[in-house]
Formats: sequence, structure tokens, C-alpha cells
Amino acid sequence: MSGGSGPVRILGIDPGSRLTGWGLVALDRGGVLTPLDQGVFRLPEDRPLAERLARLHEKLCALLVAQAPSEVAVEDLYVARNVRSALTLGHARGVILLACAQAGLPVHEYPANTIKQAVLGQAGRAATKERVGFMVRAILGLKEIPGPADVTDALACAICHAHRRTSPS
Repeated sequence: MSGGSGPVRILGIDPGSRLTGWGLVALDRGGVLTPLDQGVFRLPEDRPLAERLARLHEKLCALLVAQAPSEVAVEDLYVARNVRSALTLGHARGVILLACAQAGLPVHEYPANTIKQAVLGQAGRAATKERVGFMVRAILGLKEIPGPADVTDALACAICHAHRRTSPS
């Protein structure tokens, strides 16, 4: 775990240039996960990309100060059908990685398939957003599936990292 005696606070992030989901969980020494907080950064779609990225940086930096995570898990870039979308997502991920590095936080990146498998096992490869949401709710003991899907994906990313921290391999 970490150098301290308390739980590790893992911030999961699902990057986006319009919606960026985030979810914070605590992992105690016994391997128990507790949901702490979650949300989504809604970036103004009518503004140029540079302004949206600046706003993302500003919001994420404020979140890092307010929530004081120990570690960050970020969904890795997927191969998009649209090259322009992939490039835009890459810019958002770059801003996220920069903000976390500026805060001195360790960042762990996971492909979407790895995240789905951590939440659903081998069935995760072909998982729907609904199934991932159902399992995130169950794993974290939430009353309802978090929304929007960007938040669920961010929590799934945090769960994935927690599993990686506690697995013997």
C-alpha cells in the first residue's frame, strides 16, 4: 500500500474533451473499497478546444487539491474510428496527465479492455456500458448505478487500479 497507515485514495478518470468523468475510492489495508465521491466535468461544447482544455486543467487541479488522492488511474487512449476524435481525446488525456504530474501524483494508465475485465472478469471484453455500470454499483455497494456513463467508467478505472494494487501478480 502507501507509506501512511490510512487507506489509499484512488482517483479514477475517464478522459473526454466535452465530458470527463471522475470517481474517488478508498482502498484499505484489507483490500476493501469504499466509494468517496464522484462527478463529471462538463466542458462547454461551444468553445474552442484550447478553452475546453484550459477549463479541464483548472477543474482537475482544483479537484486534486480538494480531494487529495494518493494515486490516479486514467483510462488509456483507445483506437477510435474517427482520427480527429482520437486526437482530441489525446489532448484531453495530455492535460490530465500534466495536472497529475504537476501535483506530484503517480499516474497509472489502463486500456478499456483491462478496466472492463477488472470489473467483469473474462466476460468484460464484450461488456456493455450497462453491464459495467451494474457491476460498479455492486462492487462499491452503491444504491444506484452512477451516471452519466463517464462517471461509471471513471469508477471502474479506480476499481481496476485497486485490483492491480492488491493482486499478487
